[in-house]
Amino acid sequence: MSFEKTSILFLGATGYIGGSVLARLLEHPNAETFDITIFLRDVKKAGIAESKFGLKAVVGTLAEEDKIESLAEGAHVVFSCSVNAILCGLRKRHATIGDLPILIHTSGTGVLRDTAKGMYATDTIYDDTNADQIEALPDAQLHREIDVTIVEADKQGYLKTYIVLPSTIYGRPVNPLVEAGFQKTVSIQIPALIRASIARGQSGVVGKGLAIWPSVDNEEVADLYIKLFDSVVANPDQVGHGREGYFFGESGEHTWGDISKAIGKALVELGHGKDEEPTTFTPGELVKYFGSEVNGNSLGSNSRCRGNRSRSLGWKPKKTTQDMLASVKPEVERILEALGQSQK
Repeated sequence: MSFEKTSILFLGATGYIGGSVLARLLEHPNAETFDITIFLRDVKKAGIAESKFGLKAVVGTLAEEDKIESLAEGAHVVFSCSVNAILCGLRKRHATIGDLPILIHTSGTGVLRDTAKGMYATDTIYDDTNADQIEALPDAQLHREIDVTIVEADKQGYLKTYIVLPSTIYGRPVNPLVEAGFQKTVSIQIPALIRASIARGQSGVVGKGLAIWPSVDNEEVADLYIKLFDSVVANPDQVGHGREGYFFGESGEHTWGDISKAIGKALVELGHGKDEEPTTFTPGELVKYFGSEVNGNSLGSNSRCRGNRSRSLGWKPKKTTQDMLASVKPEVERILEALGQSQK
């Protein structure tokens, strides 16, 4: 019995989030019905993908938009990061084949962030079922320009778009892609704070550390992508898309001060600090450790949200803020080891 496979194009497959999502697609109950092509820059990892996991791998850069456009034209489902070329390819697919391609795009709750600089917590909480609230976000917000472009493409009717917005992600993924050296295993925000704290010899915090962000475990946010994928494929008319297609990935909230205190405690316990209490980064330190004051101050912003639309898919994250804080010490240990600094 023959059947037509679901053609999937995956960009960002070697990334911290993308690799975990790809691993789940490879383990999916319907994996034999997927025809997965990944687009990546690393020739060595392309070889791993083909030889160990039976994937089709195309090597290139995001600047090669013609190549990405052509790949997108051949895909019914796209997990993306190079938006303009993807949209052009999917428009051509719709015009040629007549189906409605599916675009699952990764944004982030950084689109919600403010300029609190760690000095206060906001009462504003965004709900992914409230399209009007999300549409009111200023165009200048991080990620917003691309998100708006994607929603506008959905309005034009040649595809259905779904935007996943992970929050502060933590935890080290464990899967065959990691074991093969294919996938990145380190997040951005918490490790950045840890490295800066190690370098200055004491845990640091932006402002007073009062601003609030949501967090989510790497494995659980990968589950969200698969819940979304399965729901869209099985019941496309029952899943919101376009302006109704935002899905927040969050399973608890923390203040930045909470994380900095956990880092300080870990550094003292591991013999790399004398005082658990964080001190405020100076403007010079923000530039030194994060590249600019703007980058550093983002770790003192508010970004509060509730993933009610995400949970309506049946996504049930179990990890809590306490799980996130408990992950800090092991992360400190790994970073110290990577820096060649053993426990004192």
